[in-house]
Amino acid sequence: MIYADNAATTKMSKAALDRMVSLIGDTYGNPSSLYTFGQKAKEELEKAREEIASLIGAEPREILFTSGGSEADNQAIISAARLGAKKGRKHIISTAFEHHAVLHTLNKLEKEGFTVTLLPVHENGLVVPSEVEDAIREDTCLVTVMYANNEIGTIQPIREIGEICRKHNVLFHTDAVQAIGHIKVNVKEDNIDMLSASGHKFHGPKGVGFLYAKKGISLSNLIEGGAQERGKRAGTENVPGIVAMAEALKEAVAGLDAYAAKLTPVRDRIIKGLSGIPHSALNGDAVRRVPSNINFCFEGIEGESLLLLLDDKGIAASSGSACTSGSLDPSHVLLAIGRVHDVAHGSLRLSIGEDITEADADYIVQSVKEIVEYLRGFSPVWRDLTAGKTKFIL
Repeated sequence: MIYADNAATTKMSKAALDRMVSLIGDTYGNPSSLYTFGQKAKEELEKAREEIASLIGAEPREILFTSGGSEADNQAIISAARLGAKKGRKHIISTAFEHHAVLHTLNKLEKEGFTVTLLPVHENGLVVPSEVEDAIREDTCLVTVMYANNEIGTIQPIREIGEICRKHNVLFHTDAVQAIGHIKVNVKEDNIDMLSASGHKFHGPKGVGFLYAKKGISLSNLIEGGAQERGKRAGTENVPGIVAMAEALKEAVAGLDAYAAKLTPVRDRIIKGLSGIPHSALNGDAVRRVPSNINFCFEGIEGESLLLLLDDKGIAASSGSACTSGSLDPSHVLLAIGRVHDVAHGSLRLSIGEDITEADADYIVQSVKEIVEYLRGFSPVWRDLTAGKTKFIL
């Protein structure tokens, strides 16, 4: 089996799993308790906080543990909105291809009287910093732009956008769920005020993540009921999961150069191979993307059928975000970069991992070629295209 859906979730690393199992068995105390069992768990919790902070250029007190990226996105955006509202600033800037954890939170805030500007994303899947600056108004309280897109893998000019936000005294949040552990991220160097991350995207466990919030930013509570996480996130901390996440991130950051050196040429090998399929197109910039991501559209087929047939050949892939895989609607990300509905329906996302080989890459390319040809063989859409009844788009 070739697992090529690491953007959806990754396998836990052995080191992270071993740490998690060890703590589940031996360090089971409640970190809020005063006795030894509890204080031992508290010590592990704070070590993990210090480690994660150091890996992204933050201070320990700036790290808040959450259940994952979605919760962190919600808390960051809602907190910035509440702070802005106190000053009469109720305008938020984001992009049309954010994760739904961001977009749905913004929809909620619109119903509460906030104004949201969603910037267009260009065909190459990149946001233009000058357009962010042009959109900033006197009442803008937040800019939120994802670091790396979860579907097409494009890496945004975060540092430049953050610099613009600092210039205009506007808070800047980035959903870095697909960036942390895959490319270098430093919150200070990148001018980031708030950042969201999720452990299971970099070989940590599911159900645990963190929010970085720059010192001085007052966070609004999403969960009430206790004094955990400096009173900003009630509920007993998942110490084994948090420690395992810190271990996974330490491994990932230490291996960033080796990760890029191995995956980038394999990624490009697959892109080159799939580009040879007639009437296909790579989605997103060919170079400015995370090393693991390949995203294509193939005219005249349905992505769901392609995924099922790839699974029969032992290849696990997706057609977009795992959070919307049950939806029949085409990807909002692909629509945002200008793909029409019919083409967006025929998409494939491959997100490869460290265990990929060149032989695996060649097998993926050959399998996709065979399946696309097979599906087009009985597609009425493809028949109309080849007969000249409708025009090709790709």
